[in-house]
Amino acid sequence: MYEGLRRATLSKDMSYQAVMARKNDIMMESTGIDYRAFEHQTFGFDYEKLMSVAPSKEEIKEIQQSLGVGNTPLLRLDRLSKLVRRVSKPGYGATILLKDEAQNPSGSFKARRAALSVYDAYQKGYKGVIAATSGNYGAAVASMAAKLGLKCIILQECYDADFVGQPEILEKQRHCEALGAEVISMTVGPELFYEDLKLLESTGFYNASLYVPGAIAGIESLGWEIAEQTKKMGITPHSVVVTHAGGGNLTGTARGLKDAGLKKTKIVAASVDLTGLHMASDRDFNRKSFTTGHTGFGIPFATKPDRSDVPRNAARALRYMDDYLLVKQGEVFYLTELLASLEGIERGPAGNTSLAAAFALARTLPETEYLIVQETEYTGAGKHPQAQLAFAKAHGISIGTGDPAAEVPGQSIVIPDSPERLEVRRYDMDRLRRSALNNMIKEADGSAGLLEPEAVAYMAAEVGWPEDKVIETVKEMLNE
Repeated sequence: MYEGLRRATLSKDMSYQAVMARKNDIMMESTGIDYRAFEHQTFGFDYEKLMSVAPSKEEIKEIQQSLGVGNTPLLRLDRLSKLVRRVSKPGYGATILLKDEAQNPSGSFKARRAALSVYDAYQKGYKGVIAATSGNYGAAVASMAAKLGLKCIILQECYDADFVGQPEILEKQRHCEALGAEVISMTVGPELFYEDLKLLESTGFYNASLYVPGAIAGIESLGWEIAEQTKKMGITPHSVVVTHAGGGNLTGTARGLKDAGLKKTKIVAASVDLTGLHMASDRDFNRKSFTTGHTGFGIPFATKPDRSDVPRNAARALRYMDDYLLVKQGEVFYLTELLASLEGIERGPAGNTSLAAAFALARTLPETEYLIVQETEYTGAGKHPQAQLAFAKAHGISIGTGDPAAEVPGQSIVIPDSPERLEVRRYDMDRLRRSALNNMIKEADGSAGLLEPEAVAYMAAEVGWPEDKVIETVKEMLNE
């Protein structure tokens, strides 16, 4: 355990209730941002004003370049695209391109976000950084901290109550430690945030795990690069498919694309369908094969982004999401193998979630169109499909081949027996937007001010609906 804990905290009440009561002060001290400056007088907050405190585009590029982050290749998946056309109706089957983010120092796009957060800590004089994470982001923070000479502590939910950990999570733990972080491994449960707060207060370190404005702005560089690279290729992508969990990946990429002029390119979210599994459940923790990029994060964070630790989450996915596709666990494993066997590229599961969705979506588009899969991640022994499937089987999950639509999360994994089995499954966007509005109404704790122009404009931007649609829906909900 890190020895330099600040003695000032020894006299404080460190009980759960007391620490949680101090959370806003701890957050402010560990990021240097006063979120009260961005609140509206009626309801909601000024998102663009919040984002304006992030570094400029030029500063972001300079920071990332100095840390060896970004400028990753955009690869044409010609053999995989040829397979798409073989299993599509005549004239259909879009070309798929892949943004190879595994080329970043820590092996994922999260290096872009971590570069901005850790550099901010360095500039502000913090001696170290702390992040609570499932793993890939922890590795990114550890990598950037090593480059800048800062100490790094990673809190990671690794185990269930019997101290059994998934091979994917344990691989991420190894990766964080290899890059110089001290990893505090925990069992699944609500105590993660409590332990995070205690460490932040006792060490005085920077909180690098939050979606602060700089973190989202760091991911915008992904959008800028995709726009630049496709322009050089002479193509305009129909859609960019983004693996969606907490929302930062989609938010940052979409903002970058739109800033670079690709305003008509659709932003498509993709998550693994884990319907029925509870993410904080000890029983369910090891009954899933994906620790991120799934509906257990994707839907809650889309409909209520401020459930995060920071007072106002800069990741606002529903503002930018045009479509939301769900894929099955077996389909992601299948695409992982196809990518390796057809394109000679072995990558980890998170990026292959969006690749599975893109394969299905490409079948529905004319062959003149182009789809961008927005990320890859590094792979390792624990992330490999064989390790994950063996672990699932050992935990009572049936493994088979056939129609992936028959897959039941927590009970079975079905590997497609043909690429024709990959079909588009859309989550109801209207349902998502109504759920988000309902959460905002609950947050307002009554109807006062909800139909004021400022509040309506805020809600319309949050859910991506016209203002008249928002007014109609809010009135309907208030009368239910």
